[in-house]
Amino acid sequence: MTKSPYLLLLASVLLLAGCGREEFQDLRDFVKNSGANMRGKVAPPPEIKPYEPFNYDNSAGLPDPFKPRKDAKKAEHPGLNQPDMERRREALEEFPLESLKMVGFLHQGKVGHAIIRSPDSKLHRIRAGNYLGQNFGQITEISDTEVTIKETIQDSAGDWSERMSSLQLIE
Repeated sequence: MTKSPYLLLLASVLLLAGCGREEFQDLRDFVKNSGANMRGKVAPPPEIKPYEPFNYDNSAGLPDPFKPRKDAKKAEHPGLNQPDMERRREALEEFPLESLKMVGFLHQGKVGHAIIRSPDSKLHRIRAGNYLGQNFGQITEISDTEVTIKETIQDSAGDWSERMSSLQLIE
């Protein structure tokens, strides 16, 4: 009786060993051999050229980009175009010029007035001499289709300059 459990165990092991087939052997061989002949190639890095400093002398006619460029006229009069900082601000100076819209024109006596809509949807009647925009813009001329504005802006060197802008009538 002691032999029968061992015999039964031996028979089952042999039976299971005979059932095991190599049905995925071709897949195992493919995976094993697929990377055998592959070698990665890395391109060499590009050649680094030595740094050549550039001398900014005025003999070539090029200005030094690291020195401020100022007009001789402005250097003589540094506050030449400076706006009046003490002047009382008008209502339309609160808004950027790009956000204001000209929506109408009217004549009152001999004076032309423009109707301007601000971003808060309020309508304002303006005439030549009034101010608007955030760059000290003063209205120089009003026609039935356009408002011409002279703005005074400050550059990075602290000098003030003037530029012309306009608002077109929206139809």
